[in-house]
This record gives sequence, C-alpha cells and structure tokens, in this order.
Amino acid sequence: MTPLSLVISSLFFAFIVYFCFNRFLHRYPKPLPPGPKPWPIIGNLPHLGSKPHHSLAALARIYGPLMHLRLGSVHVVVAASASVASQFLKTHDANFSSRPPNSGAKHIAYNYQDLVFAPYGSRWRMLRKICSVHLFSAKALDDFRLVRQEEVAVLTHHLAAAGRVGLVNVGQLLNVCTTNTLSRVMIGWRVFGEGDGIKNAKSQEFKEMVVELMVLAGVFNIGDFVPRLEWLDLQGVASKMKKLHARFDAFLNAIIAEHESTGVNGDGPAQLHKDLLSTLIGLKDDADGEGGKISDTEIKALLLDLFTAGTDTSSSTVEWALAELIRHPNILVQAQKELDSVVGMDRLVTESDLPNLPYLQAIIKETFRLHPSTPLSLPRMAAESCEINGYYIPKDSTLLVNVWAISRDPAIWPEPLEFRPERFLPGSKLAHIDIKGNDFEVIPFGAGRRICAGMSLGLRMVQLLTATLVHAFDWVLPEALSPEKLNMEEAYGLTLQRAMPLMAFTRPRLVQHLYGTTVRA
Repeated sequence: MTPLSLVISSLFFAFIVYFCFNRFLHRYPKPLPPGPKPWPIIGNLPHLGSKPHHSLAALARIYGPLMHLRLGSVHVVVAASASVASQFLKTHDANFSSRPPNSGAKHIAYNYQDLVFAPYGSRWRMLRKICSVHLFSAKALDDFRLVRQEEVAVLTHHLAAAGRVGLVNVGQLLNVCTTNTLSRVMIGWRVFGEGDGIKNAKSQEFKEMVVELMVLAGVFNIGDFVPRLEWLDLQGVASKMKKLHARFDAFLNAIIAEHESTGVNGDGPAQLHKDLLSTLIGLKDDADGEGGKISDTEIKALLLDLFTAGTDTSSSTVEWALAELIRHPNILVQAQKELDSVVGMDRLVTESDLPNLPYLQAIIKETFRLHPSTPLSLPRMAAESCEINGYYIPKDSTLLVNVWAISRDPAIWPEPLEFRPERFLPGSKLAHIDIKGNDFEVIPFGAGRRICAGMSLGLRMVQLLTATLVHAFDWVLPEALSPEKLNMEEAYGLTLQRAMPLMAFTRPRLVQHLYGTTVRA
C-alpha cells in the first residue's frame, strides 16, 4: 500500500471506531459536563483556535465553568472558575496528580523520567524532594542570593549600555539574565555571555536548542490525540523531537562528565556552595528518601526541566509587568517613589528590600493575575473516575485549568481587564488573596501536589528584576508611540509571550557608577 492509502485507511478505521465507541460504549452513571459537539475523529480540536485559553474562556461563557471536550479520542475536562478548580486541585487533588501521555515527555524528557512529567509516585517524590532541599529551600535560595544580585547588576549594565545606542529589546536581555542566573546555580557557569571560546560554543549550541524546543512545544501533534495515527508522524514532530533529544543528551553528558572529572563548581559567590549538578552527582551513590538512588538519566532529565521551565517564565512575566507600567505612567511613578524612599538613589535594590515594598508587591501580583506565564495549566490525568459538581469525569480524562480565565472572572475581580495593583494593597477587599496556590482566584504557579516546584525562586527573580528595572531606569517609548497605544497582544506558546517584543529607550536615574559591572563571565 502507498503512504497515502495507509493514511486514508487509518482515518477510515479511526472514524468507525470513534462512531462505535461513542454510540454503543459510552454509558455513564451520570452525565458528562456540558460542552460543544465534537467533530468525527478530531473531536473539538477545531474549537481551540490559535489562542486556546481565549477560545476555552469564550466556550465556558456558553457551557459553564466545568466543560467537557473531546480532543481526538481523548476526554478533556476544563476548569474555568476558582470553585471548580479547587474541586480538582484540592478536593480531588490525589486523583489528578499524574500527567497524560504526550510526545514531548516521551521523546525529549527521557521518557517521563523528569520531574514535570513523571508519574505520581515514589520516583516523582524523590525528584521533588531533591529540588525542594537543594535548589528551592529557603537556605538554598539564601546561599545563592549574591549570584542573583550579580546577574541583575550585569543586566542593569547591559540595559544602560544598549540604551545609549538605541531601542532595547527588553525581553531578550531579561531572558539572558534569568538563564545565566539559573545556569550558575545549576552547573556553575553562565550559559549565555562572554567567556572563553569553548564556553562560547557551548552557549551558542544551548541557545539554539532551547529555541527549537520552544518551537516544538508549541506545535500541535495529532498523534497525541489520535493514537492510531501516531506511528505515521504526519507532521514530522516526533522525528524532530528525537533529534533534538539526542543533541540535548550529548550536551548534558558533556557537562556531567566535566563535573565528574574536574569537580567544576563555578565562579564568584557560587563557589562557596555546591552547584546543583555537583550535589546531584554526589547523590548518585546515596539513597535519598523512599525513591532510592538517582540515576544519570534522571539527573539529565531534571537539568532539562529546570533550564526550560525556570527561565522563560520569569523573563516573560517581568516583560509584561514593565509593559503595563509603561502603559500606566502614574503607577510607574508611584512605584519609583516607593523604591526611592526605601532604597535611595545611591545603590541598587537587593532582595532584603523586597518585603518593604508593598506597592511593588501589589504590582507583581496584578501582573501574575493578568498575564500568567502558563495560561492553561500543564495537563493532569484522572487516575480513577470521579464526580465533580454532579458530573461524571471518566478515568484517564485529561484536566486543563484555564488559569487565564479564572484570574479575569468578573464575578470575582471588579474591572477584571484593568491593571489595578491597588486591589492587592493592605486594606483592600481582595488583599488577602495570595498567588502561592492557597487561593484559587489566581494560581499562576498552579496548586496542589503538582504546584510549580520553582515557585519560590520564580517569585524572588520576578520581584528583584521588576524592582531593579523600575528603580534604575526611566522607560521611554519611540516618539511615534504613545503609552496607551502600546501593543499588548498575546502570542500563545509554551509560555504566554508578547506578540510584539517590548522595545524602549532606557534613561538611567541613579548615580552613574551603579551601571558598571565587575562580574566575571
């Protein structure tokens, strides 16, 4: 048979199976949640559009905050209100603590041996414990505080230098800063930036791989939703993922071999404390909790997770925050006044200043509310059938929480589309709502057992970066662009990016010597 005839016969067979399955086998004890009528074979995939979080929010206004879809042959339930999300992520959290199958986890993330996609169980708990103790605990965060402050100082230098020449691509420099900060903590050296020839080559290779990973992660792979067609790899996605995995694997193998042979452990303040990779290598021969020893494959999968999940999310959130402040000059001025009062004009912000900046904290919360870095939560899967609000949720259903829609719910948030940090200030009606997974009205890091492991580090980085950018610079748009005309369109992908990068001029507002840097690359 020709490839075309194979495709046609597979599609025909899938249609027959789909029809029979829906017609004769779906007899549930209670009704499924409401939702739009699915198409044959492909189900509700056409309803998602180019911005699924927008499309699903619009559908929820028709069918309600608990909705059922069929994506190919996969049951999908969508939570679009705080009360429904709490049912899934709190009341039934244990039942929804694993991830559904997907090609990215299989072909790139070491066949589910990473932290993000690992099945819920002892191995996942071991990986989570390692991250919690050695990277995200209060002690670990304090140990590497100077690394974060050094890298933010480097960013300040580059922003000032770039601003003297012309427009600055803010997001690009923020991404370099967050990646270098994390890489110094994880592997002991800066992935992007100046350095010797060998490390420059590694940096360029890593940058190319991360860009490709982001592109592949945003591609719809039909094989994930129509399993009978998976083997055909109609879009070539699986093939590209396998090739990218091989490159990442070789890259990570080289880094691990370097650590094991030379004991590389970084420069500057990081050398006072083991980087994460050195710690992980030390754990290879030691039992760690109920999961046992960590393997080389798990080390590589964990590093891959942290690099890809811990950089772009923080930098994109700060870019959104700055864009909102440029659009609202009165809020920017008020934030600068607070910073000038607490920090002064003769030094940069430090992490110890952050608790004393309530207005800055409110700006960060409002940014997370309007622009969550992951607008649709990473999917979870029902281990067993259950009932939510009187509706039947079948076993193996995929759960999506529309974080973006929940934090714009007009039933909770007055004027939900307006950027109003005052709603989070002490004394206001909604000031009690936090963003750490306890209050489901705004959950940018998720909630429950699968809440983002790096939430504490992400919050510190976003707060420090935003405070520094607001304190150290005035921000000027090109002459032809007024603040109210600044493009705020979203581009859907692995993270919620701006459709148009934020481009602005920087005008230093502190004493001049603060814009130099002595940090080694």
